[in-house]
Amino acid sequence: MTEVDAVVVGGGAGGLAAALWLSRYRRSVVVVDSGEYRSAKVERSHGYLGRDPQTPVELLARGREELLAYPTASVRPAFVEKILRRDDGLFTVSLGDDELTAHRVVLATGVKDRFPEVKCFEEHYGASVFHCPACDGYEARDRDVVALGWDVHLVGFASTLLNWARSVTVVTNGHRFAGDERCRQTLADNGIDLIEENAVELVGPRGALEAVLLENGRRLPTSLVFFSLEHQSQTWLAESLGCALDDEGYVIVDREGQTTVPGIYAAGDLTPGLQLVQVAAASGAVAGVGAAQSFFGTSGAPTSPEPAPEPTVPGQGG
Repeated sequence: MTEVDAVVVGGGAGGLAAALWLSRYRRSVVVVDSGEYRSAKVERSHGYLGRDPQTPVELLARGREELLAYPTASVRPAFVEKILRRDDGLFTVSLGDDELTAHRVVLATGVKDRFPEVKCFEEHYGASVFHCPACDGYEARDRDVVALGWDVHLVGFASTLLNWARSVTVVTNGHRFAGDERCRQTLADNGIDLIEENAVELVGPRGALEAVLLENGRRLPTSLVFFSLEHQSQTWLAESLGCALDDEGYVIVDREGQTTVPGIYAAGDLTPGLQLVQVAAASGAVAGVGAAQSFFGTSGAPTSPEPAPEPTVPGQGG
């Protein structure tokens, strides 16, 4: 069993940023990376200052390379099966056939999107099909867009796309739209057509989407599709440890990125706020620094440097 200062669960932007900052404080850290990334098939992401546009997979590859330049950092390709808090305050992180002992844990397990059941969806996802208007709405400027979904929040989702798109059509994929008459009227007032039909296929080659084919044979000309069904925060590890969630199912953290359980930190899309890669990286930095500074005045793993003294507040006996 390997004892380290911190185990980071998740090798996305939030997890890598947390590990990087822990390493800069000379803390031993292992990133447990499942290799499953929300943006794995996305060709370009935008809005990251100094890196617009960028390929998400390449960003993570550079991040791992930068992290591994620090001698106290390592990346373990594996899945975390469970985390147990020990009586001495440390944590046992089970990886199936191996275990790690951690003084701190950073959870950066992200969210998973539910995809619509439409033929050729996977072929177009990340090139002409997206889940985030804020991330990819600019690419919809002056174009005809289809929004897939049927929940009430589709009213705001589709209306937001009008910041860029020439037209927006909502297709409920065979479901009855969950909104009431006021929601339907809002869509109509905004010039958004509502089609309660099943979308059966996305037509055209990757990167050159032509239309959405409906079950009745009608083709909706479009060059971009946005979808909003649901996404699930991967909170099962946090919940198993007793971390509190907010009303929307995200892990609550304080200003240092620590959850309601001492020694457990969280970062990235798992926590409340905008789900943007730069926000995930920033929250990872907060959690990494917070976890590293929590060692001030206390010992970490046997291989770690002597702890810095715990900071004192002027005027309070320090």
